[in-house]
Amino acid sequence: MKVYKILSIVFALMLIVSACGTSKTTSGGGEASKDKKTLKVVTNAEYAPFEYMDKGDIKGFDLDFIKVVAKEAGYQINVVNTGWDPLFVEIKGKTADFGISAITINDERKQTYDFSTPYFLSTNEILVPEGSPIKSAADLKGKKVAVQNGTTGQEAVEAILGKNSPDLKKFESTNLAIMELKGGGVDAVVADNTVVEEYVKNNPNEKVVLIKDDAAFEKEFYGLMFPKGSKLKADFDKAIKTVLENGEYAKIYQQWFKAAPDVSLLNE
Repeated sequence: MKVYKILSIVFALMLIVSACGTSKTTSGGGEASKDKKTLKVVTNAEYAPFEYMDKGDIKGFDLDFIKVVAKEAGYQINVVNTGWDPLFVEIKGKTADFGISAITINDERKQTYDFSTPYFLSTNEILVPEGSPIKSAADLKGKKVAVQNGTTGQEAVEAILGKNSPDLKKFESTNLAIMELKGGGVDAVVADNTVVEEYVKNNPNEKVVLIKDDAAFEKEFYGLMFPKGSKLKADFDKAIKTVLENGEYAKIYQQWFKAAPDVSLLNE
């Protein structure tokens, strides 16, 4: 009987020691995983170098950035490639927690969505074939221009050609707009500078050139896009600020763009 009692005491002590070592934390923020759910993040993976598909995986600057930010905020994330238009539908309908996809912050979108503090500065540029007479945004008048539907590039061209101009050709992605240019269906493509610059860099034999016009195209800032009233915004604003200040952002930016970012411009 004494042996049984001793074994019972030993077994009980083992259970207590085991229980003391089972506290779990997430991979980021040091907060308990049971306190914060895995967030659904939507994107449009047709916008290299920000987000694109590579052998079935979503990769890009935005992906590396949001992984670091989510970790800092203490959240797990599941990034889903929905496409551009469905991205907006899912966030508005709250079937996704937020989106990241080189999304420009503007007043019109702010009426429907909440945005994080800016994390990237961009502007639009014009992509044309070598020898094109187009040398500025003003030269787009009377020309056929391709854009990605629902982007600020579309808005910029509408301001030049007119909103219902038959010369404005809208496509589901910038890749399709560029294909239309290569096929001779349009005279130019207008899109975010980093995207068209990446295309030119990766396709040196395509015989296309870039036209910059800072006077015609305003600076744009990208942000995470949340449903209106999202309680996640405060957590991610704080995390973005930390990542911008601690050098993690600069490291990711350097990796993708081979240059050092001017973080101070994001606070303008």
